[in-house]
Amino acid sequence: MKKSRSYYQNSKELRRELGHALPTEELRLLHRKDPLRHFAVVARQFLLLALCGLGLWRLTQPLLWLPLAVLMGFTMFNFTVLLHEEVHDAIFAGQRPRASRLLSLLYAFPSGISASQFTRWHLDHHDNLGSSTEDPKRFHLSPKRVARWYKLLYCTVALFFIYFRAARREMQGYEPQLQRRIALERNATIALHLGFAALLWWAGGFGVAARVYFVPYFVVFPVAFTLNRLGQHYFIDPTDPAKWSTRVDGNAPWQFLFLYSNFHLEHHYFPSVPFYNLPRLNRLLRPFYEERGIRNHGYLEIAYRWFVLNKFPHTDWTAPSPAGTPVAAV
Repeated sequence: MKKSRSYYQNSKELRRELGHALPTEELRLLHRKDPLRHFAVVARQFLLLALCGLGLWRLTQPLLWLPLAVLMGFTMFNFTVLLHEEVHDAIFAGQRPRASRLLSLLYAFPSGISASQFTRWHLDHHDNLGSSTEDPKRFHLSPKRVARWYKLLYCTVALFFIYFRAARREMQGYEPQLQRRIALERNATIALHLGFAALLWWAGGFGVAARVYFVPYFVVFPVAFTLNRLGQHYFIDPTDPAKWSTRVDGNAPWQFLFLYSNFHLEHHYFPSVPFYNLPRLNRLLRPFYEERGIRNHGYLEIAYRWFVLNKFPHTDWTAPSPAGTPVAAV
């Protein structure tokens, strides 16, 4: 089903303003792709997986292995950030279709998703940001029930059922060939995850499987996913396209934990800028933010407003709003 690409129509003035806010030469440098830098980060992520896995295998004292499980879960999640780079052609300077396809499958595996589904889903999200019906993330994944207990489900293993149900519903509008490819990728990924979990259980027992796989993937990953998503489009000004994403400058630990994906506002302004250039883009845009009144928010503040104050998604959280009641469309 063809969508209207509503964000393109609503952001014309914003794109003009951004063009004046940043020098052309700076923009050119920010868009420059450095494959060596990308793959250095990839190597670091695989090294983190290996070291965390080794530590989780050997350590049995919770005070020692729980921090490693947290790092392992965030690292698993961050492969979706690497997949996100492939979706936006932010890895290679030229076209490398075969290499890009292989990387997309590799990066999709740790999170257990279909690379093709994520690609279509995410590009539709960019094209239709601001629409309550055509943005698939907003329409299918954002909670329709604004209740604290329901929001907390996203931080648990229930997230996987919520996400795959949302993906399945959106997929019904795809062409049959793409649906078949998504189903094949999803089934293969699930089978590999089950095989990996079974191998760990067989080789090291349930304790090893729990520490190395079950806790990082089913306990930590949903928290990382939810926190990252809260910092994207939930705390916004729906009347201003420049504020349809949340500004989260973060700090060094958050930027490390989320591979710079906290700079989501900057990413929607310039989707093709590689993730390692987003911190510089953020600094260059700060005069624009100051002029437009775009405030920085922290993850702890966002989580407090979301869970404790029970704010509605995709709204201005500085304005009074009802809480705890169902929402027909968000």
